[in-house]
Amino acid sequence: MHIGLIGLGKMGFNMRERLRGKGIEVTGFDRNPDRTDVANIEELVSALPAPRIIWVMVPAGQITDAVVKDLSEALSEGDLVIDGGNSKFTDDQIHATLLAQKGIRFLDCGVSGGVWGLENGYGLMAGGLQDDVERAMPIFDALRPDGDRAESFVHVGDVGAGHYAKMVHNGIEYGLMQSYAEGYELLEAKDIVKDVHGTFAAWQKGTVVRSWLLDLLVKAVQEDPGLSKIAGYVEDSGEGRWTVEEAIANSVPAPAITAALFARFASRQEDSPSMKMVAALRNQFGGHAVKPAEPKPE
Repeated sequence: MHIGLIGLGKMGFNMRERLRGKGIEVTGFDRNPDRTDVANIEELVSALPAPRIIWVMVPAGQITDAVVKDLSEALSEGDLVIDGGNSKFTDDQIHATLLAQKGIRFLDCGVSGGVWGLENGYGLMAGGLQDDVERAMPIFDALRPDGDRAESFVHVGDVGAGHYAKMVHNGIEYGLMQSYAEGYELLEAKDIVKDVHGTFAAWQKGTVVRSWLLDLLVKAVQEDPGLSKIAGYVEDSGEGRWTVEEAIANSVPAPAITAALFARFASRQEDSPSMKMVAALRNQFGGHAVKPAEPKPE
């Protein structure tokens, strides 16, 4: 099998290497001349045997929109586009409709595994028609970990379902990370606890909170005790917000995921206006002491 791959960043580059290692020929395109195999999308399309399969691995939103539009003009009837980025599920339906006007097939695929996917394989969640999923199965099997397919791949449902599942996956991830982080801070704050790193390490086997995220936490603390090299500023890439929006739209209570998302927002405030108001109100109604503001450097 010979496929095209657009986007050779942290994820796409490793995916190309894993696919090649599993016997799938890959021609990649990226704007970075040090990583790309071809000069442009037209050259990529020309290099692939028809009917073509092209996997798109670029940032969600306008960049994915532009790539799908370019492919709709460059590909032919019967070709297949797979969006493996973190697109919003509603965008998948727009992209599928655009490509269908030219007879081009479309799948969305949520991908989990991060920078470790090259070595460990990726968890995959596909959305689209069964025939298209079967056609792309050699690719999915090459990307996922060895072993039972059902433990690392699922055909979730129709177009958009794969990215919807990945969105919920990432929302759960927000909550898990926040829980580990709060436990870490509590252990660090208690004077009787002398070995925080060892405590987390001792949870890695046999306990109900063991997980790959816990393993990564232990690794992070081992490499940087006290996390002195890292600022307490946390971005969000969109999926957590979309998960909360969907929870509201479907009247599903999701307090842990929502709180984890808001905690990320709080991490970006040097001096939270809302917390300043809470302190002011406590002072007003109860005479509670307030901490004077730090003078700003000139």
